[in-house]
Amino acid sequence: MDLDELMAREQIRDLVARYNSTADSARFDETMALFAPDAIMETDGERHEGRDGIRALFEGAQSSLAEHAAGTPKYLRHHTSTLQIDVLSPTAARGRCYYQVILPHGLDHWGRYIDEYGVVDGRWVFTSRREFMDGYIEGGWGAATVA
Repeated sequence: MDLDELMAREQIRDLVARYNSTADSARFDETMALFAPDAIMETDGERHEGRDGIRALFEGAQSSLAEHAAGTPKYLRHHTSTLQIDVLSPTAARGRCYYQVILPHGLDHWGRYIDEYGVVDGRWVFTSRREFMDGYIEGGWGAATVA
């Protein structure tokens, strides 16, 4: 592994962490900057294209959560782990990781992300992100999203 690959891996780890923190705190302008302009995000088999489509997904999730929680919850935390990164070239990589979502009542739902990354304007960004929910607690927000 050379220095360029190490730098790419660290920048991608930072990208995933920034996704978690900006999305969880509804800083969607910052979250959208983490995606390529023509990125694709898939959730539960539904495809969201471009930053506008992805933003609509996040805004819909924010509304859904507020409705489920009878108001904005005190906090929402995504935790990712076991991030595996394959650097394919100086401008392309792919990755996968597990996630858990914590809400005030505790663990709500969990699953996996399958990602593709690219370099746009000198920065690593998501070009594709697929989310797979593997499980949820009964009565939680995750359960309500699959009902």
